[in-house]
Amino acid sequence: MGRRLRYQVAVSLDGFIAGPNGEFDWIVMDPAIDFAALFKEFDTAVMGRKTYEVMTAQGGHGAMPGLEVVVFSRTLRPAKHPGVRIVNDEPREVVAALKKKPGRDIWLYGGGALFRSLLDAGLVDTVEVAVIPVLLGAGIALLPPGAATKLTLADQKILPASGIVVLAYSVPGSAGPAPRIRFIKAAKVRPAKKSSKRR
Repeated sequence: MGRRLRYQVAVSLDGFIAGPNGEFDWIVMDPAIDFAALFKEFDTAVMGRKTYEVMTAQGGHGAMPGLEVVVFSRTLRPAKHPGVRIVNDEPREVVAALKKKPGRDIWLYGGGALFRSLLDAGLVDTVEVAVIPVLLGAGIALLPPGAATKLTLADQKILPASGIVVLAYSVPGSAGPAPRIRFIKAAKVRPAKKSSKRR
């Protein structure tokens, strides 16, 4: 099985991956999500310019620990963005080449337009969403309009503390099925307290 391109993203219940201005302060954190384990499933992340600029505007520098970050842009200057690889080539060609190289899976980090382009090219293998219990009403859609694609459910996890539902789907004809969701920590079972009451 070759490297999979996995669209892994948080999404609001009404289908947005970011607010109207790119904000993602609506994404709640759940202690059950092991981000270190999640990052270890990938060695490369690909994203569009707008997603990258939102990341850097929020105080980050765009780099992701342990991952090669590829940003598709025809306007950003590589010299001004150390730690990431700025590419102005056609994303479909670059991603197709990346998938042929040995390594771990590739994280399609966003945004929706890049997802649509790569999905239409038959390069996306999985769609993995963490559905956040919020209705934004407006924002950047998970996927811009286009052709329909049927998906096959591979795994699901419900996080009761936050109300997040994590879903993993395989795309038909993909390089391999979506992986099991392994980055959720198992809930610790507390031992039952002994009753101090005497009978």
